[in-house]
Amino acid sequence: MKAALVILGLLAFFVAPGAQAADPPPYSQLDVRPFDPDIDPDIDMFISDYREGVPYQEFGGLIVRDIFTKGTGDPMKPEKRGACLTFVDRLSFAKLQGHQTTTPSKLDKTQIIFYFSAGEGIIEAGDQRAEIRSGVGVFMPANLEFVIANTGNDPIEMYMIVEPLPAGLVPVPEMLVRDERTIPIGTTKSHWSHILRVFFYGEDFSKRSGVVTGMCPVWFDPLTMGQPHSHGLGDEEVWFVVEGEPVVLLGKELRRLKPGMAYKIPPNGTTPHSNINTTDEMIKLVWFMKYTP
Repeated sequence: MKAALVILGLLAFFVAPGAQAADPPPYSQLDVRPFDPDIDPDIDMFISDYREGVPYQEFGGLIVRDIFTKGTGDPMKPEKRGACLTFVDRLSFAKLQGHQTTTPSKLDKTQIIFYFSAGEGIIEAGDQRAEIRSGVGVFMPANLEFVIANTGNDPIEMYMIVEPLPAGLVPVPEMLVRDERTIPIGTTKSHWSHILRVFFYGEDFSKRSGVVTGMCPVWFDPLTMGQPHSHGLGDEEVWFVVEGEPVVLLGKELRRLKPGMAYKIPPNGTTPHSNINTTDEMIKLVWFMKYTP
């Protein structure tokens, strides 16, 4: 019943008399035309699940499944489901089985943000060593040898945001580690209801990453939703679900997602998105974006 009321309220937001009386900010353009499959983007091409990916091995131990990969054509019309990235190379989900260790590896023309969602272990890079567990994020630069070791019986689960190394960017020769348990809440009011802890963002991060502007875990209280807004060409915003099952507004349709699924906002400037928690439990997603001013 509560879920139905939340969704009905969301629909009323678009159709209630006077709802368009106030001018929205430039970033929040909404297309007021009825849904038309011949005009509107096919949002299911911008939604994917790691369970649909073909597994492969990487770094001598990780079992990887891709969620999103880079597309080669029109960014509004991916050639296949999930092949929708323009700037980031891929978003993947990976596991490292209990008491397994990756081989010493170096990234060549890429850099990776790891977000660990289950399991316990150690990550080493150069002369640095850090514990990994659920809620830890690591930015791994190019040209730095690293190893991930699972110190427990259960698999380590992780998401990998892989970006290309732009020409001219000199990699910072150290990994950057963040633990959401040690980072204070930055705000509870971004886009109405986003509760976030700032992981990778700002001037220091911009010196390291040549593509990704920022990445943060974001929580939503029960029966809350984010402000619907859109993004245009030059932006690449992606969300993946870590805990709970949000209802996602994407364009003029709703979809329910579960952990291991992700979506990207079609970059036409009029396709809104919003994360909606219709449940009685807090949910968590992770956001990352390439932003073009």
